[in-house]
Amino acid sequence: MLRVDGLRVDIPTRRGLLRAVDGVNLTLAPGRTLGIVGESGSGKTMLARAILQLLPRRARLAGQVMFEGQNLAGLPPAALRRLRGPVIAVVFQDPMSSLNPVLTIGTQIAETLRAHRRITHAAATERAAALLAEVGIPASGQRLAQYPHQLSGGMRQRVAIAIALSCEPRLLIADEPTTALDVTVQAQILGLLAHEQRRRHMAMILITHDLGIVAGRTDEVAVMYGGRIVERAPTRALFAAMRMPYTAALFAALPKLDAPPHTRLPAIEGRPPDPTRRAPGCAFAPRCAYADVTCRNTRPPLEGETHAFACFHPLRATAETA
Repeated sequence: MLRVDGLRVDIPTRRGLLRAVDGVNLTLAPGRTLGIVGESGSGKTMLARAILQLLPRRARLAGQVMFEGQNLAGLPPAALRRLRGPVIAVVFQDPMSSLNPVLTIGTQIAETLRAHRRITHAAATERAAALLAEVGIPASGQRLAQYPHQLSGGMRQRVAIAIALSCEPRLLIADEPTTALDVTVQAQILGLLAHEQRRRHMAMILITHDLGIVAGRTDEVAVMYGGRIVERAPTRALFAAMRMPYTAALFAALPKLDAPPHTRLPAIEGRPPDPTRRAPGCAFAPRCAYADVTCRNTRPPLEGETHAFACFHPLRATAETA
């Protein structure tokens, strides 16, 4: 369904050319879920925006984004508008900013339906109430007249999901859909997305900084760092044997249920790379305990068929990671 080839996004800045996405390749089949994981600033959101063709005006895009045989990078704006919503939908990480604060919930869902479906206002309103009920919002008919600020964070995210699902898309991109939500609500939102993905047989891209979120909820995981994919594998294979030191460091930073209270979480020392100052070698080398002269001067290629990784000193599978 989706194939990204050699995708690169450059943004001119006062400090120089910022390379937000650097030669990304990935594929996604119908009905499958891909998790994209990485720290803030690793290029996850910019990759999603490149797929959606919603880049900043000054951004320069290179490479291909092929969706069902069409190169989205070559489509005119009118054709892209016809795709966004009915075919490719997105759930942004902050529903308070993605929802219009001066329009009611019902108006925002209905306008999406009427923009892409030839239905009356009454039919759109009825469908909007049904969608709110489908995503688990009680008293859905009454919620149509409310504004975003009258709903909790979890409710607002459910509304954003209802809008994204309103036109039955074939691909859903969920960009950090549980940001700023408490743990219980996070689980509910992730369960809702998984349920709707299976029920509608959609393909889904789940973007997050938390490896714990993609475990058990995705078919494949791609780990991003410095704008590149540095490790990619089926989810079970990745958690059974993480080969990239950065992936293992992300996993080590997750809280452990059996850890004593007030246990200090392991942190990744150093800072993420500056995207305007590209290093000649591995971007993770300054923070990696295994890095040597080769790592600092030569960029490791992403190699491997089923389990690919970009590292000259990959980790071995251990009982701890199995």
